Amino acid sequence: MVANAMPADIPLALMRRGGKAENEHRGRISVVSAEDGKSLYACGDAAAPAYVRSTAKPIQAIASLLDGMAEAYGFETRHLALLAASHRGSREQIETLEEILRLTGLNEDLLAVQPTLPVGRRSRDEWIASGGKPRKLLHTCAGKHLGVLAWSKLKGWPLEGYIHAEHPAQREIVRRIKLWSQADNESVTLGKDGCGFPVAAMPLSSLALAYGRLAAPKLAEDRLSAAAAGRMAAAMNACPDLVEGRGRLASLLLQDENVVAKSGAHGVFAFGLRKERLGVALAVSDGSEVAWPHIVKALLERLGGISDKTRRSLEQAFPREFRNDALEAAGSWETVFEL
Repeated sequence: MVANAMPADIPLALMRRGGKAENEHRGRISVVSAEDGKSLYACGDAAAPAYVRSTAKPIQAIASLLDGMAEAYGFETRHLALLAASHRGSREQIETLEEILRLTGLNEDLLAVQPTLPVGRRSRDEWIASGGKPRKLLHTCAGKHLGVLAWSKLKGWPLEGYIHAEHPAQREIVRRIKLWSQADNESVTLGKDGCGFPVAAMPLSSLALAYGRLAAPKLAEDRLSAAAAGRMAAAMNACPDLVEGRGRLASLLLQDENVVAKSGAHGVFAFGLRKERLGVALAVSDGSEVAWPHIVKALLERLGGISDKTRRSLEQAFPREFRNDALEAAGSWETVFEL
């Protein structure tokens, strides 16, 4: 492989218009056993690294729960869900974040992000129409940031610089991510995420294992960590629309009690299946998310693991056939990988 070249990938999905392929979305897929991390299916180079981005959020929260943060501040299920969230700026999400500010006594100005508007189009339009201005709490990663600030306050760590790799919270987060995914030091490199946090690049198969273990945490060797991970996953299932937003792929999947799912930026998506004890991770090489639903639906058709209700919800939200602005059939999606 040429130095710094993209990992080997394969075609995963085609968008067809007028019967002719218009776009090809390439990438990689890893399906592993949550019991032993054994690779069960792989498309493309599943051993090649991928930046985990926001799929890491529920795992990043494990250490703070082990230190009793939820009990110290009186966090309820909805607050835990926001720790793992990539929120879209809905009213309920913002109200929950404001509750976290009140419970922790933190000031919004401490967030090491710039003021912004909601990332969700509808939420952004409603916010602007109501006279709302940019604020830090509207950042899609605000819940994760507040969680680390609250944890740092509890531990007596500096609140300034909490996003930097040398901060004790970030050192512990990185250590926990490696432990949970069973990724060795040599296979993990660190970059900077869009929100300022350190972000790990690890084998795609390690991310798949991390989600298999989120779905089946009792398989983890460390019982305390397993309990914390299970608590985070349960909160995500209990409050799916808080984790991302109404109609988002991960939130629809989280409505199914058998699934733990989360998206990451630039093409990364991961989910775990509880009964099947499977972890799945995929990376779309062009960095887009438009092909995710069709790839995930095809994977679930092969792997099972979801209810008929969830299957219908996915089909309704992400139909194979797509329509234009005149509501006429314009083309269709086709997945082209095999497990």
